[in-house]
Amino acid sequence: MIKILFICHGNICRSTMAQFVMQDMVNRSGYSDGFLIDSMATSTEELGNPPHYGTVAKLREEGIPMQPHRAKQVRRKDYENYDYIIGMDQWNYRNMMRIFGRDPENKLSLLLDFTEHPRDIADPWYSGDFDATYRDVSEGCRALLDYFIDEGKIN
Repeated sequence: MIKILFICHGNICRSTMAQFVMQDMVNRSGYSDGFLIDSMATSTEELGNPPHYGTVAKLREEGIPMQPHRAKQVRRKDYENYDYIIGMDQWNYRNMMRIFGRDPENKLSLLLDFTEHPRDIADPWYSGDFDATYRDVSEGCRALLDYFIDEGKIN
């Protein structure tokens, strides 16, 4: 079982979108039994809140199912519970390193590091552009799933 944790600042926009996009891709590819996928925040600002209405609207528009979700904060102990801990931007990465203290097993990365064009995913909380966020998240999740297939991590 591959355990993936997506991380963003508040766990209501990007990481939640990545969680459900990745779950949908995994399910459609027939690999659902091989993955555990979740998302969390580095901050406490949105704890307990549901996904942002912009994320919900975009996922509905794309036909991507969502499960009940409330924002939760990542803790140091979560490092041991996941194989891949994936942030959305450099700020998230710095906060992940602060929370975990170090990354001895090289579990930490950014989602778009798996693509041919690594970059940050802009936060739609500020930009309001959930379409661009969805395009980036989809690109990253597709590249991540391809990575697992290419590396023989799933059959």
